[in-house]
Amino acid sequence: MSYVLVLGGLTLLAVGGEALIRGAVALAERLSISPVFVGLTVVALGTSAPELTVAINASLAGTPDIAVGSVIGSNISNIFLVLAVTALIQPIVCEPRMVFRDGMFLLAVSFGIAMVALTGVITAGQGGAMLVLLVLYLAYSYWSEVVRKAPSAERRQAEVQEYDGIPPKFIFAIPAILAGLVGVIFGADFLVEGASDIARAAGVSEAVIGLSLVAVGTSLPELAVSALAAFRGHAGVAVGNVIGSNISNLLLILGTTAVLGGAPVAEQIGRYDVWIMVAATAIMVPVMVSGMRISRGEGMAFLGAYVLYIVSLFTGVPAMIMSVLYG
Repeated sequence: MSYVLVLGGLTLLAVGGEALIRGAVALAERLSISPVFVGLTVVALGTSAPELTVAINASLAGTPDIAVGSVIGSNISNIFLVLAVTALIQPIVCEPRMVFRDGMFLLAVSFGIAMVALTGVITAGQGGAMLVLLVLYLAYSYWSEVVRKAPSAERRQAEVQEYDGIPPKFIFAIPAILAGLVGVIFGADFLVEGASDIARAAGVSEAVIGLSLVAVGTSLPELAVSALAAFRGHAGVAVGNVIGSNISNLLLILGTTAVLGGAPVAEQIGRYDVWIMVAATAIMVPVMVSGMRISRGEGMAFLGAYVLYIVSLFTGVPAMIMSVLYG
């Protein structure tokens, strides 16, 4: 049954991702905004739903290592895995405003969360502040996109021209987005459940499951949407999706989990994995700044870094590093 769940999850992710990306582009066309902005907000929040579901369920079930680990691990995999695969399919051209506004905001939030994680717990008050910060960020992003820098009709037409397989009619947008979200959420849930059962049967710890299998599983919606966007020649949605999803993971998911009763942070996560997340974000922003693109070579380097990180989790490297650094 576990293997059936994995296969069914992969199928739902593929179908749901296709519907979601097409609905997002149609919505952008109807509202006269950039598909990149839709990827940064609507698609990013939607593809973060599996992380939110996993984190809340894990927190209520008394397994905070999976709750927090899935968020931190998902952010790492979004950068080193999702962007890597997307860049290998098609080099990613980045928009300046995304680098200097959203990329730097993500880096600042990541560092702030890392500092809080060192205390060993994210309190309910801190969680509430994170939710307020997310609302303010989304409001500013909308104002900046729609009011201050509304895209021209020519630019929007150029951004959607690769999607002529399904006409970008608004009547299809909302149903496609809702159907796509259902597909990616249930697909990720099935995949995570099946993979976690297999891992537990093999004796893998909950922290490692959260940081690796569950994190990758909950990142699959981002991977499905981003890969499909790249195949359609619209990699800007992919970058917006990853950056927006990482921001949502930290502020929405960790914030909500903390508000429900505090979010304990395991020692390994607070002293090792969260700093890998900060490093991944700090590497991503300069790469995007250099020529405003992520090349296939840089994508390959990201993928290699992710493989090394996953290997470190299963070989006891975090414990050795913490022993050296913290005694």
